[in-house]
Amino acid sequence: MVFFEKHGVDEKELFRFFSLKNYQFPFHFHRAYELIYINDGELSVSIDQKKYLLRKNDLAFIFTNQIHEFKSVDFSKITIILFSPELIGDFYRSYKGLIPNDNVLHLEKNLDFKKLNSIYSQKSFLYAICDDFINQKSFASIKQSAQTKTLYKILLYIEQNYSNDCTLKSVARHLKYDYPYLSKLFANQMNMTFTAYLNNYRISQACYLLKNTNQSIGKIAFNCGYSNLRTFHRNFREIMNISPKEYRELD
Repeated sequence: MVFFEKHGVDEKELFRFFSLKNYQFPFHFHRAYELIYINDGELSVSIDQKKYLLRKNDLAFIFTNQIHEFKSVDFSKITIILFSPELIGDFYRSYKGLIPNDNVLHLEKNLDFKKLNSIYSQKSFLYAICDDFINQKSFASIKQSAQTKTLYKILLYIEQNYSNDCTLKSVARHLKYDYPYLSKLFANQMNMTFTAYLNNYRISQACYLLKNTNQSIGKIAFNCGYSNLRTFHRNFREIMNISPKEYRELD
């Protein structure tokens, strides 16, 4: 299973939710809408370069193709909901090409996702969220610079190739851009090198697999693009501050 990849592209009635504890995921984007709900703790979220600190009962509504990342602050329990635009077709058609001035709502009561077990309950829940956003937020047209469009292409390439030999040189060849230009652009836009981002992306995928599959650590390392298990262990510890085995055993 691949986390976030291509969600909302092939499944016209995608509605998927899952819980995560003390998790982080680097900048990415997808066609699916995404909701991030805070069950407990604190989560730092960045959406299109706007930073938010989310606490219990806060909900971030991330629109299609908004670049975003999130990371736990000391401790967090969150629920991620991914759903295709077709599930809220009326809203999608009306607000396509627009983004909210503020992506976060504070809810007055806890959400019970177990009740969302039919297409009708799912649509009712989603349209209620849409209604809150329409009433509470203003919207603006999406504006993308040439640099941002190029960054999208780089991130898409990483999503499709992170499990293989993925380098900035291979990106440059694929996109037909000069390597030095892409290196500088990526560092300026992401505040980290391409290699640092790729390692964060791979380790985040590995964290998900460690918690949600029975794959061996060696197989997970290979599936996340590491041919050398020692390198995987070193990078995992540098990013997560614990070993893959310790992370898998955490409650």
